[in-house]
Amino acid sequence: MNRYSKITEKVKREIVLLKAYPCIWGKCSFCDYILDNSSDKEEIIKTNEEILRNITGEYKVLEVINSGSCFEIPKENLLLIKEIIKEKKIERLFLESHWCYKNRIKDMREFFEIPITFKIGVETFDYDFRNKVLNKNAKFIGIDELKKYFDSPCIMVGIEGQTKQMISRDIEILLNNFEHATINVFVNNSTKVKRDDELVKWFIEEYKELLDKNDKIDVLYNNTDFGVGD
Repeated sequence: MNRYSKITEKVKREIVLLKAYPCIWGKCSFCDYILDNSSDKEEIIKTNEEILRNITGEYKVLEVINSGSCFEIPKENLLLIKEIIKEKKIERLFLESHWCYKNRIKDMREFFEIPITFKIGVETFDYDFRNKVLNKNAKFIGIDELKKYFDSPCIMVGIEGQTKQMISRDIEILLNNFEHATINVFVNNSTKVKRDDELVKWFIEEYKELLDKNDKIDVLYNNTDFGVGD
């Protein structure tokens, strides 16, 4: 599995995929990424130290992801990331967290002492589909509540049960309310949730040209488009 890469379009940055402790929620119906997690602290720390050695700071922007939330990365690795940020003169950090950790976001911002773009897997702004179908357990009511804590929502398109209207509304919300966002096109995995190929085809025909030109929206047509993962 590749765990270090460079994103050379839109917001240029280095990205690392770290190992971490099990996801605090771990029950999303569509997600099998959590299989990358571990309970072996020594293994996690050692693996992550090797990955973090690749960081050069050339873009002054770093994204750190794991199969869960940044709060599940061992403190030893977080301290090392902080050292690297200072050594490489990195000026902006991307992190991701589940809604469950919303009350700890401020603490993480203060810990790193540089601007952080905090991402969250929203998947959709349709409350019922997000929580009853995808079992996301992200029970914010409106955009303002989400923006109190997070800067950059990640949504997913192309899942059976989604509608064109739902996706169009989600994209409109992203474009009109956030300075950065990510759209993931769903790819079949080991879960029971399935991809709707016709819906994906419609999305690409309807939105690809618009979104590919928009510097504040990252679109992952495949889940490895950032160059990390498997």
